[in-house]
Amino acid sequence: MLTAEESVPPKRCNVREPPLLQCAELVLPYLNPSELANVSLTCKPLLKLSRSITLRRASDASRTFETLPIPFLNAVDSHPYAPFFYTRSLVLSSPLPLLRQPWGSSAVSRSAKCRLLRAESVGFVDGAGRAVSGCECEACAGAECPCAGLDGLDDVGRECGPGCRCGPECGNRLTRNGVAVRVKIVRHRTKGWGLHADQLIAKGEFVFEYAGELLTTKEAQRRHQYYDELASQGHFSSALLVVREHLPSGKACLRLNIDATRLGNVARFANHSCDGGNLSTKLVRSSGALFPRLCFFASKDILVDEELTFSYGEIRKRSKWLPCFCNSPSCVGTLPSEDT
Repeated sequence: MLTAEESVPPKRCNVREPPLLQCAELVLPYLNPSELANVSLTCKPLLKLSRSITLRRASDASRTFETLPIPFLNAVDSHPYAPFFYTRSLVLSSPLPLLRQPWGSSAVSRSAKCRLLRAESVGFVDGAGRAVSGCECEACAGAECPCAGLDGLDDVGRECGPGCRCGPECGNRLTRNGVAVRVKIVRHRTKGWGLHADQLIAKGEFVFEYAGELLTTKEAQRRHQYYDELASQGHFSSALLVVREHLPSGKACLRLNIDATRLGNVARFANHSCDGGNLSTKLVRSSGALFPRLCFFASKDILVDEELTFSYGEIRKRSKWLPCFCNSPSCVGTLPSEDT
């Protein structure tokens, strides 16, 4: 596949009229990498525009959804970025194909981006069909808020959510405002893309949540089988994560199937480490929301340029194991795997 940078010299064409070029600036950000490469072959103005879009894409994986830009850095091969659809939160999966999502043009506003059904919009209701509310305060203050509970000893934290009167600036919405630190996506020779810190991250600091499509177990099993087939052919890595929340009764657990393979956030680039890595996970429930979210915190002080990693698990069931390249002293040599 040709990229905009690798394309052959284009022919001259008459697209210098401002209206037509302005139209191209609006349309090209919606193209996938191969489509953009093909367009770049047509003429010099479109080649120049395609290259600028490629540079903008490489400068921010989040497509400006996040407050801080998240750049791709690649000194290994010719891949300027990894294409995927971006979301800051869990979204309900749909059998319909994903809509195109613009990427790479400052002319496209946030309102032009495709709209997805966020999982948090599915919440608890009472017998009268009214949403179950959380706290009544308009500006929560840490432990004084009844929804607070991130520092508790239990496995699930609690925060303000859709059912609370407070707004986005509430101090008890620590994990609800997207990626909280500067990170960058770096290309590795052995394991592909990896996520690295671009600032000092203190122990205990919130980093990001694992965002993606929320699947049914049946759909998760179907995709897992499909992804395994692609992985056996080489050069494919999925980002399907299965999380289990044990309910207070101890007799049952809630299973979350989060797939960030085609739709997700930067957490999809966090690689496995057999020593547990430098990130710890915690399920966080928000008042009024039906599903908890998987959030990542720094388990130790993380230095600038250090790779962000966590443990994918301990179970290894598959007959065809994938090699692990974490290079930690306790590396087992293969990635964790289990039946979905």
